[in-house]
Amino acid sequence: MPLVNMKDLLIHAYRNGYAVGAFDLVSLDFLQAIMSAAESARAPVILSISESSFAHAELDLIMPAVEAAALRAKVPVAIHLYQGANLDSAVRAIRLGCNGVMVDASREPLFENINRTRAVVDMAHACGVAVEGELGNAHGMGGENDEHNSGPVSYSYTTVAEAKGYVERTGVDFLSVSVGTMNGRMKDKPKLEWSRLKEINAALGIPLAIHGGSGLSDDQYRKLITLGVAKINYNTVLSDVAGERIRSNAKQDRHGGYAALLSGIREAIQAEIEHCLRIWGSAGRAAEVSAQCRPWLNVEQVVVYNAPKLDEDQLRAMMLEGQRQLIAIPGVRAVQVGSVVDKSDRYRHCWLIRLASAAAIANYNKHPIHVAFAARQFHPAAADRIAADYCVAGFDHAAALLPLSAAPVAGGMSASQTSRL
Repeated sequence: MPLVNMKDLLIHAYRNGYAVGAFDLVSLDFLQAIMSAAESARAPVILSISESSFAHAELDLIMPAVEAAALRAKVPVAIHLYQGANLDSAVRAIRLGCNGVMVDASREPLFENINRTRAVVDMAHACGVAVEGELGNAHGMGGENDEHNSGPVSYSYTTVAEAKGYVERTGVDFLSVSVGTMNGRMKDKPKLEWSRLKEINAALGIPLAIHGGSGLSDDQYRKLITLGVAKINYNTVLSDVAGERIRSNAKQDRHGGYAALLSGIREAIQAEIEHCLRIWGSAGRAAEVSAQCRPWLNVEQVVVYNAPKLDEDQLRAMMLEGQRQLIAIPGVRAVQVGSVVDKSDRYRHCWLIRLASAAAIANYNKHPIHVAFAARQFHPAAADRIAADYCVAGFDHAAALLPLSAAPVAGGMSASQTSRL
């Protein structure tokens, strides 16, 4: 499977001395360029979803395309929420298909950053999803998402003591550190604090991340990696490359339409990404990563049942209420309900509940919302029922259901070990 466990991916990079690129998705052109570059370089890659880059509805629209691209990829892929606004953002991102999340509380006081991040970790780990934390930041007058950041820069460096306490108290899987890089376009050459990074790496022993990877030299990238950086966020240069291509197209053909203006953008972005993948050491590692990382597989909980005590209106009301309640549980990706076409079949009705991973099953089964709905509404009406959990294996554009007990997922539970609707 091309979708792999994100924690496994970055631990492999950390232990083997290379960094995985996390490239922001601005449009489908960027998505296709990232995947083409990764496949050409035979490199693992992280598709980075920045919540601030999309309006509320647009994220719902682009995520199916992102997941489809990952499922058909020939290289290992992870999908990561970058700089989510809050806990709800992380829950929503997991529902939409992310298998890594980051909620940015780095500008808050340390205790608040720890509390917010700990809440995200508790939720995400219950779903089997990896979490990135951030400690310290750097931003210009325009704010962290301003590509220019040409004004005065405010730095808040990561300290060794705070980093150690933060990781111990939050339980994050990786940490983004501030050692001299900055989100956006830097006015001056970055001056990185190598000794600080070396001490942080020695104290933590977990994969480190760098945000604001644009503007660094090849040698600086290589040194960052030797000091524990296993994930590099890279966006501003790609935006610049795309913008320059559009300006060049407009200059050559002042009357060109939309397609003419965008001509060559994917190829230009792809070339820049391939250069990064080779410098960062991830090129050519796809096969070993695939062999050593767990595949990321969703789980489908299938419940078939009869409800002879309910008339059609009551049955429909129960189904709709169940959909409304159960979709709010972290780790639940979709809740579908239905009835048989042929009424002579043994079981007349069903629930299809998609969960983010095998790890999410236990969290779902014991969640107060699920327990209350099952006890008060479903079980009294559907004593005659059968349930089973299946891993969902994607094959190109299709999907198949594999028995969970036979699926190659660490920590999976068989159908007999779980309690369901």
